[in-house]
Amino acid sequence: MSEWMEVVALEEIPKLGARIVQTGQGDIALFRTGADKVFALRDRCPHKQGPLSQGIVHGNSVTCPLHGWEIDLASGEALPPDVGCTNTFATRVDNGVVMIKLG
Repeated sequence: MSEWMEVVALEEIPKLGARIVQTGQGDIALFRTGADKVFALRDRCPHKQGPLSQGIVHGNSVTCPLHGWEIDLASGEALPPDVGCTNTFATRVDNGVVMIKLG
């Protein structure tokens, strides 16, 4: 069964940055864009499992710090010419609190 989990205040995620959430399903990286959109991805690049949370956020993408793969934050898909995908999780912000849906 999927449930919404309260995680962190929006202000605790730096703009154009990330924060890691440890769950029973593994580490999830929460990303905040310059437009205050929040996305959640498994904290592993599909290429060599690099920590996406340490990457550079630009627009609605993050660049993996290991080999420069760009990952779309909404879909988890690698941007061309690269191919691969990481898991995504639904997010929402309620009264300034970020929530993710696990399941």
